[in-house]
Amino acid sequence: MRIALDCARAARLISRPNPWVGAVIVSADGHQFTGSTQAPGGAHAEVVALAAAGDAAAGSTLYCTLEPCSHTGRTGPCAQAIIDAGVRRVVIGVEDPDTRVRGAGIALLRAAGIEVAVGVCHDDVTAQLAPYLHHRRTGRPWVVLKMATTLDGRIAAVDGSSQWITGADARRRVHEMRAESDAICVGAGTVRADNPSLTTREVDGPSPRRVVLGAVDPEARVQPCLEWRDSLEALLDHLGKEDVIQLLVEGGPHVARSFHDRGLIDQYVFHVAPALSGGSNAPSVFAGDAAASIGDMWRGHIESVTRLGDDLEVVLARNSLQPIDARRNN
Repeated sequence: MRIALDCARAARLISRPNPWVGAVIVSADGHQFTGSTQAPGGAHAEVVALAAAGDAAAGSTLYCTLEPCSHTGRTGPCAQAIIDAGVRRVVIGVEDPDTRVRGAGIALLRAAGIEVAVGVCHDDVTAQLAPYLHHRRTGRPWVVLKMATTLDGRIAAVDGSSQWITGADARRRVHEMRAESDAICVGAGTVRADNPSLTTREVDGPSPRRVVLGAVDPEARVQPCLEWRDSLEALLDHLGKEDVIQLLVEGGPHVARSFHDRGLIDQYVFHVAPALSGGSNAPSVFAGDAAASIGDMWRGHIESVTRLGDDLEVVLARNSLQPIDARRNN
């Protein structure tokens, strides 16, 4: 399954809006054949692995990170292809919450007499597929807030300058995050101040759709973009219906505060530079008043800390036990 996870990682930039899935077939004599989901309209991971295995698929065990599909879309159902190939056993990381699948693929395999195990490396697969699983459960994109900050929590100098707080490695990582996202959102103030292009020019990978909260100049580098004037909740509903699986928010402190206060952020990514602003009059991560007391502070849990050159990437997730589906109405 860990090999399948590696295969899925390679599919992240090409498979969306389909899930990035990896598969491994272990034949009866121990040979391994791998596959990952192709671009939309192409084969799914299981079918790629079956094609690589050929006749060796008969009597084999197939490992796949996500439940095989059981419906016909641009391609045929993977579960039926597995049955037709004579696979003996299927090991699945997580069940697919898509309403067109949701256990039907597992049921089809078991009805054909195939042994099925579910939940192997469940936590790792869930983390890898978190944006997809969230989208299928809520209809909204997975929202990632990215902020570059000094060690004392300032995102710009007093004069408003912010390029560059962090170094080249951190900036490259931001471009990787953009390539992993289907859309990117900033405020109109950021566009007026920095005139960013919001592309993936420093890495190989697709540039995300660009969303600006408010109106911007037709000649701005961010154009063409979606200029949004409705609520953030309506924006997420709109983007979710257009198959935006992950939304990266790179706005300033007012945009960050707006998403944060509404409970719309699923993952916080802070790039922390070994720099000190040295005072309290420079812009901080969130605009507005701070928590009134220690008890009022928002608390999450740190998922990872990674060194990026001289900077640190700190990934923070919400600490709530509230089911992901229930947050849709927040």
